[in-house]
Amino acid sequence: MKSLFALLFGGMKFSKLFTSGGSRLLSLVASAVTWGWRFAAGFIVLLLIHEMGHYIAARQRGLPVGLPTFIPFIGAWVEMKEQPVDAETEAYVAFAGPFVGTIASFVVYLLSRHYGSDMLLAIAYSGLFLNLFNLLPVSPLDGGRITAVVSPRIWLIGAPFLVAMTFYSPSPALIIVALVAIPQLIRAWKFDPTDPENARYYCASAAVRIEYAMLYIGLAALLGVMTYDVHEMLASARAR
Repeated sequence: MKSLFALLFGGMKFSKLFTSGGSRLLSLVASAVTWGWRFAAGFIVLLLIHEMGHYIAARQRGLPVGLPTFIPFIGAWVEMKEQPVDAETEAYVAFAGPFVGTIASFVVYLLSRHYGSDMLLAIAYSGLFLNLFNLLPVSPLDGGRITAVVSPRIWLIGAPFLVAMTFYSPSPALIIVALVAIPQLIRAWKFDPTDPENARYYCASAAVRIEYAMLYIGLAALLGVMTYDVHEMLASARAR
């Protein structure tokens, strides 16, 4: 997720406790109190892998970027010290997180099946759901930054889903995402593709737009099916 919390806390100077390793430890301790340390540790590892996908992709594109920062019960972000030069670069960096995160979650799923571990299955589900949620087509989530290369107006499609999730299962992370999304949705509503600045930033070719659209749809469909199937497996395990 690209600098979600930087939008809210950009003027604050976090101590080393809230950066990289220190914040991961704090997140682990806080999550362990609620869910148990094994589950918390597994989920944070998957969250770290997701964020490292963004980190590596940003470095590949020559963007200066900080290591992941974690906030307990809310999430994590990779600080982009420079903004992408165009929508395709932004989409590339955004896609890398859920792509790498999905691979990691699938590996945990395979391990859970091999060892017959319900704990690993629960961790795999948390990772799959994390990446599926991040693919909601609304900024500042990864899905919004991927689909923006096609058109920022797609964010208006994702908005009702975000609102429904916020009301159905409110959480600090969802509320923050919803608040940050409001100005982005206003920008999408007013989006003028003929504006020189917009034309320069969203100048991707038709082939590039189609490529990202297919990658996005394919990953979202895979995550949707996998998340549902693993959820049903967990329900069956609890019923035993």
